[in-house]
Amino acid sequence: MVPIANTPVGSSKSKDDPDCNSRAVTPPVRVAVIEDDERLRRALVFQLDCVGFEVVAHSSAEEFLKVPDTSAFDCIIVDNFLPRMNGLQLQAELHRSVPFASIVFISGHGDLSLGMHAMRNGAVDFLEKPLDEEALVNSIIRGADLTRNRRAEHAQRLEVERRLGALTPREREVFALITTGLLNKQVGAELGTT
Repeated sequence: MVPIANTPVGSSKSKDDPDCNSRAVTPPVRVAVIEDDERLRRALVFQLDCVGFEVVAHSSAEEFLKVPDTSAFDCIIVDNFLPRMNGLQLQAELHRSVPFASIVFISGHGDLSLGMHAMRNGAVDFLEKPLDEEALVNSIIRGADLTRNRRAEHAQRLEVERRLGALTPREREVFALITTGLLNKQVGAELGTT
């Protein structure tokens, strides 16, 4: 595979370009690229677009956080060494606001402790520049699968919490006893009802 850093980045590149072997990814995978190096950011957008991902690029973490719905992305590619808010700080912020987001870190500095820290905090991968396209694509697909599963679990958990919040005090008593494994008759006896 050709490293992404050596990918052509001409301003007229598109999926119709002969250098681009675009293929449809089904279902569409939405990817956010957060990279302050304009040349690499453009190369990543071009390459990932050619693979068939829906790509949106940002030059900083702050710019990305201004997006109205950061939870809509299936995978987030972030350079760890961004100005002001770095990748690890962005990861911490997203963990609070979008707990199901999958992040793939990219870095020009192969710092083992940074990579371990990112992975311990839930990163899908920590890749060194120049990036290998196949490794990046595999990480994105893995991250998108994780995000989709986590997003569904998160929505299910919110629905359960909503339903629990709608219970009356008496229904909560019954629910608490049923979840301990008591049978209906035992619950009735415990509550003094038939």
